Amino acid sequence: MGIMSAHQPSHSGDYSPSQFIHVQSELISLSSQPSLPSVPSLTSQTQQQQLYLPSTTTTYHCVTTFKGHTSYVSSLALAGNFLFSGSSDKEIRLWEQNLNSELDHENISNNVVAVGKGAVKSIVVLGDKLFSAHQDHKIRVWKINDQEPHHQKCTRLATLPTLGDRAIKLLTPNNHVQIRRHKKCTWVHHVDTVSVLALSKDNSLLYSVSWDRSLKIWRTSDFKCLESVGNAHDDAINALALSHDGYIYTGSADKTIKVWRKAPEDKKHSQVATLEKHNSGINALALSTDGSVLYSGASDRSIVVWEKDYSGNMVVVGALRGHSKSILCLAVVSDVIFSGSADNTIRIWRGIDKSYSCLAILEGHTGPVKCLTAATDCYNPSNTSTSYLVYSGSLDCDIKVWQIFIPLL
Repeated sequence: MGIMSAHQPSHSGDYSPSQFIHVQSELISLSSQPSLPSVPSLTSQTQQQQLYLPSTTTTYHCVTTFKGHTSYVSSLALAGNFLFSGSSDKEIRLWEQNLNSELDHENISNNVVAVGKGAVKSIVVLGDKLFSAHQDHKIRVWKINDQEPHHQKCTRLATLPTLGDRAIKLLTPNNHVQIRRHKKCTWVHHVDTVSVLALSKDNSLLYSVSWDRSLKIWRTSDFKCLESVGNAHDDAINALALSHDGYIYTGSADKTIKVWRKAPEDKKHSQVATLEKHNSGINALALSTDGSVLYSGASDRSIVVWEKDYSGNMVVVGALRGHSKSILCLAVVSDVIFSGSADNTIRIWRGIDKSYSCLAILEGHTGPVKCLTAATDCYNPSNTSTSYLVYSGSLDCDIKVWQIFIPLL
């Protein structure tokens, strides 16, 4: 209960009764739930022992810690040489990735580039635009100015749904949906916290999911809402992943992952599969580079690994175990998986022929690790290892930057 009382959002007056329920649900997800005994473990004892051989040892260190947010860090996004962070303090901050220079503490204290009206839940960057999802049910679009990075402010371009979108839909009764017994609104509105954003492969579409159990698709050129899948799940949607071949994966507090796709001849997305194996709410989803492997993290402390079979269906091949509390976030770069947990640690995994090893455990945060992003470190080429930069945001309000060296296979 110490975590829950210390890190719950401070602006409780902003919450509706329905949001209180979801906030409680989100905090409960930090606690440990029973694991999945029916799913075989993909980590072998032999591979774990190999970690201690000098030639196969993964090395790592914390490069720096970014401080500035006054509440927990909920989202991170890389954009060139910069890192954007969103927090429940409603702020979006910008950090320069010049890790070889001394930190300019004056600039760090002035690096707030945007402030929304609700806690920031997710951010994505597209060119000179930044999209942010908020607890006040809105998606905001910001113009990233190309001035000196720490002396600029992002300019708000739009709030989704846009006024034009709302006005057009408002005039036609068929565009209205029932959200409560005595309340209706147009289908372009999210009516609860917008939890995750993701961009399509060609960047033409923005996907959003919400605690209102809906999936929406927006056009990035004019911010128009093109489609809404209402009641996509039986409970809040907390995770979203898009594959390059058109499949959409949504993970929910209802313990299921649903798969969606729009066929070329169809006007709307339809559900093509339901993946059920976790015994608690889904908190995170991530796909392999080619989209053939799906990783799902939940409050049952397990990362379930799904692979496409010969017919194109996702089937369970096993689980990655090691975290002692809920899995809160996942990131994949090449053949390496990064997982953040309510146990305050980050684990690094790599799979070879469906057998996985935990290469390292990163310790340093004093609160649950809420968000992760990672990339190959192109400035440290080596003939013997691959270097990665991992960025982690936590309920301790800090962002840590880690450098990882993983031996080549």
